[in-house]
Amino acid sequence: MNTDKIVRKSLELISQTVISLMPRSYFTSDENANKYMITGDKKFSYNKGNCFTCGFGKAVITPDDVSSGKYFIAGYDSNNPATGVLDDMYARAVYIDDNTSRGGVILCAVDAVGISRKDINDIRKLVLEDNSVSGLKSINICATHSHSAIDTQGLWGEKLYKSGRKEEFMTHLKKKTAEAIIQAYKNRKDGKLYYSFLETQDLQFDCRTPDTYDRNLTRIRFEPFDSSPSVYMINFASHAELLGDLTKNVSADFPCYLIKEIERENQGSEAVFFNGAIGGMISAKEIKKIYRNQIDCEAYTKQFGKTIGELVNSMNDETEIEPIINIASAPVKIAAQNFVLILARLIKVLNNDISRTSKRGVAAIHTEVGYLELGNSDIGMYLIPGELFPELYNGEFMTEAESGTGKAADYKVLSKMGGAKHHFVIGLCNDELGYIIPDNDFVINERMPYINKGKDRFGRDHYEETNSTGRETARTLLESSDKLILKVK
Repeated sequence: MNTDKIVRKSLELISQTVISLMPRSYFTSDENANKYMITGDKKFSYNKGNCFTCGFGKAVITPDDVSSGKYFIAGYDSNNPATGVLDDMYARAVYIDDNTSRGGVILCAVDAVGISRKDINDIRKLVLEDNSVSGLKSINICATHSHSAIDTQGLWGEKLYKSGRKEEFMTHLKKKTAEAIIQAYKNRKDGKLYYSFLETQDLQFDCRTPDTYDRNLTRIRFEPFDSSPSVYMINFASHAELLGDLTKNVSADFPCYLIKEIERENQGSEAVFFNGAIGGMISAKEIKKIYRNQIDCEAYTKQFGKTIGELVNSMNDETEIEPIINIASAPVKIAAQNFVLILARLIKVLNNDISRTSKRGVAAIHTEVGYLELGNSDIGMYLIPGELFPELYNGEFMTEAESGTGKAADYKVLSKMGGAKHHFVIGLCNDELGYIIPDNDFVINERMPYINKGKDRFGRDHYEETNSTGRETARTLLESSDKLILKVK
């Protein structure tokens, strides 16, 4: 047996043994994992209210001592201490209610590379235990996936075996995010919702075969009856990694400059950005030049965000949405085949809630899926806990002849669920599971699986599998989403 196989087998055995021997108290029960999750509507209703009620809140989450060198920038190489701030990290939240007495919904985005569901539930707890908030039927918190934000997951610390998460900062982030959500509830006003979208051209790039992604830029705009400034909700699919791996400055990346452009053009208005299906990897057009440090990354980041903001501002053809909001969520357990991630959890680099499975030495990660509709099936939002490969949304899979495994994909994809007139994915929602990959193109390194990247039969690199929970994740999430939607519609 060669050295690689010995290392692989040793790590697998260590993971399985530790999982088997750890006391029950180390794992999270279903009850505790889902204690602060509100599952929304048991059955969707299309009875409309008199109007929408909406509120916006935000809070800066950048710590005052960010330049001290004790915080690590997440998303590129590990051990990259931040030494300054290009722009602030924010938590931005929107409260939406249709006034049908069925409760309001929170949609919140945090400028971070990713947030575990355990941390999401801590934020939910703070909100639910605040005496000023009532009647919520769903709280959803996403990461914008900024690769220049402070490490919120633990994977980018000084050493591989040492978490880059700073608990003091995470406590601060949770408190500020809860404050933004509570502020959104307190700032609610009556008004109307409108949606518009356009198909963008020459903005995105798919770093992995097949070349497929959601080109739509979607805008949802709340217009208060009192003529005060609007609130904008934006969805677009692109990795927020445009500052490049040489950056030392904390930043929200291009979403910051997208929002600045909306605010500049619409004085007093507020905006929140939700990322889309970005697995694959979906990024900006010039990402290869950024990887090679061949362009001015800061200038490109600002211009890319500004360009998207200008497109948002240019949308004139709006459709009013009837005052109806439906939402449902369901807990899911993902059997984690990636033993490296489980080892990272066992040594507390990561902090996901995990539990044992019926299979000896195998752990499952607690997560969730959700589906939200606005209007009479006008808008459908698939709430996905990670970086979804777009073909799992749009069905544009590689054929048997093209795929890394030589097999065809066999999924009911998200776009075939729900039946909304216009729909999109909100990624990294309520969790960050990493890449969610179709099984017909899931290829791991046979000698060092989940440690070294694999190569398929065509010689193509399969890096993303090393940052995934396993081959079955996509099927589990899609089948859980379909089951949830069929149950409530």
